[in-house]
Amino acid sequence: MTTRNLPQPDVTLFLDREGVIRRAALSTSLPGEGLDAWVGRPWSETVEPEGGESLRQLVEDAAISGVSAFRQVTQRFPSGRALPIEYTAVRLGGQAGLVAIGRSLQAVTELQSRLVEAQQTMERDYWKLREVETRYRLLFRSSTDAVLLLRASTLGIVEANPVAATALGLTPPVTAAGQEFLAALLPAERDALQAMLNRVAEQGQAPGILLQLGTPRVAWMVHASLLSSESGAVYLLQLSPAEAVAGVAEARAKLARTPPLEELLERLPDGFAITDRLGLIQRANQGCLDLLQMPTESSVIHETLGRWLGHPGADLAVLLANVQRLGAVRMFATVLHGELGTETDVEISAAGNREADPEFVVVLIRAVGRRLTPPRHADRLNDRLGALTGQIGKHSLRTLVEETVGVVERYYIEEALEATRGNRTATAELLGLSRQSLYVKLNRYGLDTESVRAAHGNVE
Repeated sequence: MTTRNLPQPDVTLFLDREGVIRRAALSTSLPGEGLDAWVGRPWSETVEPEGGESLRQLVEDAAISGVSAFRQVTQRFPSGRALPIEYTAVRLGGQAGLVAIGRSLQAVTELQSRLVEAQQTMERDYWKLREVETRYRLLFRSSTDAVLLLRASTLGIVEANPVAATALGLTPPVTAAGQEFLAALLPAERDALQAMLNRVAEQGQAPGILLQLGTPRVAWMVHASLLSSESGAVYLLQLSPAEAVAGVAEARAKLARTPPLEELLERLPDGFAITDRLGLIQRANQGCLDLLQMPTESSVIHETLGRWLGHPGADLAVLLANVQRLGAVRMFATVLHGELGTETDVEISAAGNREADPEFVVVLIRAVGRRLTPPRHADRLNDRLGALTGQIGKHSLRTLVEETVGVVERYYIEEALEATRGNRTATAELLGLSRQSLYVKLNRYGLDTESVRAAHGNVE
């Protein structure tokens, strides 16, 4: 003989023929509810008003036919809790009355609510996606820049906006989609494009290259980036007319008008570079390329100098901020990370092309690792830590550790203030702190930034 675990009712009510509750019981799935207050009351009065008529009809059906249909009501428990319950009633023999059994629909109701919320969220996300796609199409089509999408696996054209189609020599109704982009290039330029795309795939970015496109051939500066899509990776190609980079060409032409100086700068053993106000490299000599461990000047053009500095972003920000404020910076100490993994201690001097709001910054980078002398305060940290060593046995380990952390923290804040010439904003950025946190620590250690600025001639 086999037995099966049948579902147990959550609520069991024993009623007389008039629908008055004589006894009530709950399953363990509804703990903490006492039903004594229901005994002697009409069942229809224990539910929400709109369910009372349904229960009266259920009692009448059970009394006549023996078994009623299922009906759903909102049951109000004595504790004030309200739950959706599905009831049916069965007539007992003789004058025993009726028994009503109910099953809680709370889980079903919660599931339905979650399904409705999920459906509404999906609908909102769908319309947001449609809105984004519409904006993308409008921007893509109306852009004055030539934009191409190439499938990464085949370099076939996925999509081209009207400006790009014109650059490729295509006119409506001819479409660029499906065509091979390499077929539109001169044979000598295909390897250069492939090399740039390979570098983008490996490193995430690459300097732009010049390509001759269209009929007749016109020079375009091409930059690429790699994007992910459902159908596979694609390259986004941005094409700018060569005239758009005439500013760089003009700067090179001006420098070319003084051949002796350029030749001397090229032979200079120290690194020499020219950046714009954002730190993007415009020119670099061989000494600079050797320090950066980059093969050619074209490989660093339009790359940020901060990519190779000791604290990416922070060192360059401090350097440019001081050039903007002071017009020039001398012997800015940092570390240069070469492309092949070497680290070189360097000093950087920089100056803008004009005193106020310089457009270009000339940078001289000198390797000082072999002859770098200890900084002026190199022994200060060792002296302070040595004094703490004598406190062993006089104070607890926790106290000694806290004092050691304080000594080291104060030392590095002082060194950062020296490096930034008392510029608190630059100091906070260099240390990775917020300005508020830096001010708290300056007050804690009694450090005065005004004296540092005055010592460097930088008084606000």
